[in-house]
Amino acid sequence: MSKPRKINAKYTLTIVATAYLLILTFHAQVAGAGHWPVLKPLADTLIRKDTSRKAPADSLKSRDSLVTRIDTMRISKDSIDAIIQYSALDSGVLLVDSREFFLYGKAKTAYRDIKMEAATIRYDQQSHKVKAYGSTDTTGSIQSRPQLTQGELKSISDSIFYDMTSNKGLSKNTFFQEGEIFVNAQVLKKVSADEVFARRARFTTCNLDTPHFAFRTSRMKIINNKLGVSGAAFPEFEGVPMPIGIPFGIYPLYNKQHSGILPPAFTASEDFGLGLEGLGYYKVISEYVDLTTRANLYSYGGWSVNASAKYLRRYRYTGSVNITVQNTKALNRSALTANEFNQSQSFMINWSHARDNRARPGTNFSANVNFGSTRFNRLLLNNPYQNFQNQLNSSISFSKDWRGKYNLTVNANHNQNNNLGLINLNLPTINFNVVTFYPFQRKEQVGAGKWYEKIGLGYSGNLLNQISFYEKDFNLRHLLDTMQWGAQHNLPITLSLPALGPITVAPSVSYEERWYGQRIFRTWDANAKKVDTTIQRGFYTARQMSFGVGLNTRIFGTYTFKPTSNIKGIRHEIRPSISINYKPDMAAKSYYNTQVDTTGRVVRFSQYDGGIIGAFSEGTFGGISFGVDNLLEMKVKDKSDSTGKLDKKIKLIDGFGFNSSYNLLADSFALGNFTFYARSTLFDKINITAGAVMDPYRVDRQGYRLKQLELDPLRGKFGRIVSGNLAISTSFTSKTKDGKDAGNREVPIDPFMTPDEQQRQLQFARANPAEFTDFNIPWSLTLSYSLSFNRVLKPDFSGYRTDTYSSLNFNGDFSLTEKWKLGGTGNYDVNRKSLQQLSMFITREMHCWQLSINVTPIGLFRSFNITINPKSGILRDLRINRSRTFSNSTF
Repeated sequence: MSKPRKINAKYTLTIVATAYLLILTFHAQVAGAGHWPVLKPLADTLIRKDTSRKAPADSLKSRDSLVTRIDTMRISKDSIDAIIQYSALDSGVLLVDSREFFLYGKAKTAYRDIKMEAATIRYDQQSHKVKAYGSTDTTGSIQSRPQLTQGELKSISDSIFYDMTSNKGLSKNTFFQEGEIFVNAQVLKKVSADEVFARRARFTTCNLDTPHFAFRTSRMKIINNKLGVSGAAFPEFEGVPMPIGIPFGIYPLYNKQHSGILPPAFTASEDFGLGLEGLGYYKVISEYVDLTTRANLYSYGGWSVNASAKYLRRYRYTGSVNITVQNTKALNRSALTANEFNQSQSFMINWSHARDNRARPGTNFSANVNFGSTRFNRLLLNNPYQNFQNQLNSSISFSKDWRGKYNLTVNANHNQNNNLGLINLNLPTINFNVVTFYPFQRKEQVGAGKWYEKIGLGYSGNLLNQISFYEKDFNLRHLLDTMQWGAQHNLPITLSLPALGPITVAPSVSYEERWYGQRIFRTWDANAKKVDTTIQRGFYTARQMSFGVGLNTRIFGTYTFKPTSNIKGIRHEIRPSISINYKPDMAAKSYYNTQVDTTGRVVRFSQYDGGIIGAFSEGTFGGISFGVDNLLEMKVKDKSDSTGKLDKKIKLIDGFGFNSSYNLLADSFALGNFTFYARSTLFDKINITAGAVMDPYRVDRQGYRLKQLELDPLRGKFGRIVSGNLAISTSFTSKTKDGKDAGNREVPIDPFMTPDEQQRQLQFARANPAEFTDFNIPWSLTLSYSLSFNRVLKPDFSGYRTDTYSSLNFNGDFSLTEKWKLGGTGNYDVNRKSLQQLSMFITREMHCWQLSINVTPIGLFRSFNITINPKSGILRDLRINRSRTFSNSTF
C-alpha cells in the first residue's frame, strides 16, 4: 500500500499532483465541493481530415495525413448521484491506490439530507461505504461520539457504518430520540430512511442522561413518525429491574391525527360494582371531523355510552356534539323498597357551535345546548362539581345586521331546574330593532342644526313563545296546554339638547304595546276555600305611554394631605340624577280584586299576571325619580419610583349609591322602594359586591303592606329590608419560584375548542386538581362567600316568607416540600350549617412521573383515587390506578 499523503487543512483539499487526481477532483471543481466520481475511459475516437476537399494554397501538405486522438471520459453508473460536502479541522488523507479518503478532527460530511459528524470519517469510493468513529483522551475516556442526522432522526453512537448507495447502516451503542421516546440500542440497524431495528434496547420518556425509569427489550422496531413495536419489555426504576413485564408493546409515534383504541381505567364502587371506565375508540372521519366514543361498564349491570364529535373549519365555523346515555343500576340503600337494585335511565345532549365572523360578515349563528334528564348530573361518578349543578341552560341564536341601521335576532332558549324537574322552552324568540334615526335632520349639515333636527326615533320589537312542563308529566297534550306566546313593541322618542352648563338635559317620550295570547282569572271558591285559576286563550292587547325629562351632573370634591404623607389626596365624585316622569293609567281595566283567604283578605291581580310577558303597573304616575352614585379614589406615592414624582391611583369604592321615586299623583304608597348598591375592590385583592332593597312602609302580621311609613329616626328605622345580596371573593398567591406572574398560570385551553369543551376541561381540572398542579407556586388560596335573601308571596296567598341562601367556597394548596403538594376544595352551606362537598388531593412530582391522590370524603359520592403515571402523552395509558367510589344517597 502506498504511503498516505497528508494534506494540511489550512489549504484546499484539491490535489493536482497527478492527472488521475485531477480527474478525481474534476467534479468537485465544477460543483464547488468534494465529490470523487469513478471515471472510466471509453474507446478512442479518431478524427481524420476529409481528403475530398482541397487544401488552400498556403496550407501544409504534410498535414493532409494528420490523425488527432482525443480521450473522452464519462461517470460510471455505479457512482453516487449527489455531491458530498465535507470539512475537517485537522487534515484530510487520500489513498489513491485504494480510493479511500480520510477526514481527521471534527470531521463533517453532508450528502442529500444525511449529515455526519465524527472525530474520524473514512470514505471508500469503490464500495460507497462510510465509517465514522469517536475519539478518546489519553486516559481512555470518551471525548466525542459520531452523530448521524437524516431528516428528523438524529443518533449518537460509538461507531457508525453507512452504505450511501442503499441508505442502510449499522451503529453500535446508539442513542436517539423518536417523538417522545429516548432509545439506547446496543446494536441499531437502519434498513431504510424511515425504519430501524434495535437489539438489546432500552427506551424511556425521561430526558435525563441517567433516566429515572426505562423499559428493556431484546428486540424493537421503529417506523419514523408512525409506530414503535417492541417484544417483551421489563421496566426498571433508577437502574433496578422490576420482576414484572409486558409481553409486547405498541407505541404510536404519529405527529398527526390518527384513529385508535382508547384504553379503559379500572374502578370499584359499592353501589355500581367493579367497572371499566373510558373504554372507547377515536375515529378521524375527515380533515374537519372526528368522533370519540367511550363506554363505562359495571359488574352490577349498569353502563353508559358517550359519543362526542368535533368539527372545525378554520375561518368558517367550529363546534362539537356530545351525546351520553346512562343505564344506572345501583345497590338499593333504602329500607322502603325490597328491590336489591335501583335502576334508572337518563341522557344528556350537548351541542356547541360558533361561526367565524369573517365567514359571512353581517350574520352570525351560534349554539350552546345542554339538554337532558333532570337526574343525569346526580348519577355521574367522580364529578362532584357537576353533581351539584342543578340548573341547565341552552341557547341557539341567529343574528343579522343591515349596515348598522336594523338588526334581527332569532333565539331558541331552554332552562331546566333539576331539583324541581321543571323545563322551560322559549322557541323561537324574535327581536327586531331599528337603531335611532333622525328623520328631520338635513343630509348636508351646515352650521348649528335646528332643535327639531335632533329628534330621534327608534323601534324594538320582541316575539316570545314558551312551553313549560315537568319531566314526569311530559306528553304532547300537556305541551299544548302550557304553550304561551306574546309580543312587545316599544317606540322611544328622544331629543338631544345642549348642556346647561354642568347639567345635562335629556327629554324622552315612549310608547309601548304588548300582545298576549291568554288571560288569567283568579276567583275564590267558598266551598273548597281556595283560589281557583281560569285561563282564557285568545288575542289580547295592552298599551302604555310615558313622558319624562332627566337631569344629571357630576360634582367633585378633593381632600389634600400634607406633602410629607404618603397619601397625596382623596377624591370624591358624586353623580346625582333626577327625572320628572308622567305615566297615565292605561292598564286599570285589566286589574280586578279577588278574595284569597277565609278572613276576607282581598288582593288585586292583573289579567296578565303569570304570562310570558308581564303586566303593566296599575295607576297614574306623575312624580320624581332620583338617585345618587358615588366614586371614591385615593392618590398615593408610587413606592417603585425612585424619583418620588410618580403617583398611583387606588379605587377605594368603585361605586355606591341609591335610587328611588316619589309619585305625586298617588293617594297611597307614593314613596317607592329604595335600591342600595355598593361595589369595591380592596387592596386589589378583595372583591365586594352588595345590594339591598328597602321598603319604606310597614306590614301586618302576614306581611302585607300598610299605608304607614316605617320611619323612626330616633331608633334608626327608615324602612324594611325586603331583599339583599352580598358577594365577597379573594385570592392570595405566593411569589413564584421563577419570578413570573402567577396570575397567568391557568389550565391551557385549545383556542379551537368549543366553549362547552373548554368548560368541561376546566371542570375536569377542578375535579382532578392533583393532575394539574403547578409546583412553581408554593401556596395559593381562593375564598368566596355569597348571601342572598328575598321575600316572596306564599303559594296559598296566606302571607310572605323570606328565602335565604348562603354558602362559602374555598380552594387552596401549599407545598409541603419542593416535590410534595397538598390541597383541597369544598363548599359549606351556611343555611344548613353543613359541609356539602369536600375534595382533597396530594401529589408528588417525580420529574418524568407523577403520583396523584384524589379523595372526596363528602359529597353525593365519596371516592378516592390513587394514580401513578408517566407525564409523557405517549405513555399516559401506562398507569397504576386504584379507584373506589361510595354513595351517600339513594337513587
